[in-house]
Amino acid sequence: MLRSPGQFARTASPEALFAIGGISQYTGAVIAVNLFDDLRPATVTWFRVMSAALAILVVSWRSQRRWTRRDLFAAAAFGIATAVMNLFFYLAIDRLPLGKSVVLEFIGPIAVAAVLTRSRRNTIALVLAASGVAVLSGVELGGEPLGIVFIFGASAMWAAYIVIGSRVAALDRGLSGLGVGLAIGAVVIAPFGISGSGQVIHNGNLLLQCVIVGALSSAIGYGIDQVVLRRIPTRRFAVMLALLPVTAMAMGFVALAQTPSVPDLLGAALVIVGVVIQERDELVQPLEELPA
Repeated sequence: MLRSPGQFARTASPEALFAIGGISQYTGAVIAVNLFDDLRPATVTWFRVMSAALAILVVSWRSQRRWTRRDLFAAAAFGIATAVMNLFFYLAIDRLPLGKSVVLEFIGPIAVAAVLTRSRRNTIALVLAASGVAVLSGVELGGEPLGIVFIFGASAMWAAYIVIGSRVAALDRGLSGLGVGLAIGAVVIAPFGISGSGQVIHNGNLLLQCVIVGALSSAIGYGIDQVVLRRIPTRRFAVMLALLPVTAMAMGFVALAQTPSVPDLLGAALVIVGVVIQERDELVQPLEELPA
């Protein structure tokens, strides 16, 4: 018997949801990389965030209810962090390989997981995942210094995305918090991305590709993140993000001919082992309370 998307999201393992979300996000990233031949990365980012916000708001409009100032502040902070993270990430992958960029960006989630990890088993899992990411890393810092600066900026915003995203998920508004946040984020990065928007609007093919990027990388990818954040502790979520560099490496190989080396494959294996052995605890309450 076929399950609805909602039933699948509630019953599928977080790892399975992460795999689907990762494939969706980096399929969108591959399309975005190809768009950079015609558009500035900032323009692609703006259309990605804006189209995703519109799509999510349309889908979630029935669940809208009165917003408090606290709710709006949390959604705005989340949306701005997400939009800026996307902007830095696209500026980075315009200069660095996709797989390696995600590896360096993972420093942010590692920091969050390290702060929240308490048990010996989870510490071992974090060390294995972090070691795998370290092995996967092969970017020479002197090769593209500006790209490295951008990816470190994206890394910091990714850490903020995890922490603030947990608070937005705790609002228990379904996807509406994500939609409102992304709408605010789109307004904030508009000065960077609006240049070149006329080219997109007057070219149906470019517009369609930008909308697809928004749907795959933000609407679906971040929507799945919000579902997962309601089910598992933030610490487990941050460690599971180590699967994304592996997914990005695979997508880079399949779609961009970026062949992984033997050390890359070893690093991927360490990441997978780290994710598998960590405690697979789920939240009893709707969401754990994060430290203030």
